[in-house]
Amino acid sequence: MDIKYTAEAVSSGDARNGHVRSSDGVIDQAMTMPKELGGPGGGTNPEQLFAAGYAACFHQALKLAGGQSDVDVDSTSVEARVGIGPDAGSFGLQVWITATVPGTDQETADRLVARAHELCPYSKATRDNIGVEVTAKV
Repeated sequence: MDIKYTAEAVSSGDARNGHVRSSDGVIDQAMTMPKELGGPGGGTNPEQLFAAGYAACFHQALKLAGGQSDVDVDSTSVEARVGIGPDAGSFGLQVWITATVPGTDQETADRLVARAHELCPYSKATRDNIGVEVTAKV
């Protein structure tokens, strides 16, 4: 693999109630444990950041899949939800991706979203590691 870009970030302080900062300063964010996990809520958390990254990455893969199939994907959107909960040893994640592909039929949307799931680096990284459910909507 020919690496073209490397993102860098540091977590400091009290981890989930600490601070994260990217090396370029674009992300400079206090972290807050969600109320559902016993924290105060009211701030961002790793699951939100992961959901945002996965949604953007999957959306780019969907655009690539549409381009490869000559399907107009200009009006598409991707929602990612990331759940966290206890598993056998500690905690685990579950991801739900919903890609909306307006102006197509369900079969075409399903095909494009399946292809995007093959192409997306986040999907590749999570495959067979955590549960990821992918849904296409028109």
